[in-house]
Amino acid sequence: MSFSGVDGAGKSTQIALLCARLEERGLRIRVVRFWDDVARLTKLREGTGHRIFKGDKGIGSPETPINRRDKNVGGWMMTGLRFFLYFVDAISLRYVVGKQLRSNYDFVIFDRYAYDELANLDLNSAIARTYARMILRITPKADVSFLLDADPDAAYARKPEYPIEFVRVNRRAYMQLNELLGIFTIVAPTEIDTASQEVLSQALRVLAPEGSLEKTLHVSLSSET
Repeated sequence: MSFSGVDGAGKSTQIALLCARLEERGLRIRVVRFWDDVARLTKLREGTGHRIFKGDKGIGSPETPINRRDKNVGGWMMTGLRFFLYFVDAISLRYVVGKQLRSNYDFVIFDRYAYDELANLDLNSAIARTYARMILRITPKADVSFLLDADPDAAYARKPEYPIEFVRVNRRAYMQLNELLGIFTIVAPTEIDTASQEVLSQALRVLAPEGSLEKTLHVSLSSET
């Protein structure tokens, strides 16, 4: 399964909660970080953002906001570079998914997926939409792909790394991507615990609709609520 969404949507929090609840049931979990385990040429990409576009390093927080300059930089040259890099990442993703499917894990959870890169494109462009369809034809489809929706202002307040206007544009791109390709199970903005229960319920319903996991889930959620 995969988790997508704008920066500050709560992906890391929901992944951690889901892992904890699945591990309590004796399940073996593997979390794959897209940037660390899938993306290629990461040093080149980081260097471009820092040296050429003068972006800040690190992760933003409410106490120490930063101004990153990478996926929010536009222009035809950057779009061409993204087309190349995202294709390379899609090939890498096929390899990584195949490797994980040969493992003994019960659940493989991707913290971001190819979808998050496609949401950086201008999907109002017919060329970008055609490219997105092409990338998804070579990308393994996750059994369930969560899109954690978030109010852009609230997400920016939690993780101030990119200008608020880019966060708004990025959220719209995720919604456009879903309208175009119908790939997401959308989790609406809500309280952390409510979202966590929805994520767990949806995950087990999709991946084990007739197995004992869903029965265990039902008993667990009933006791928690």
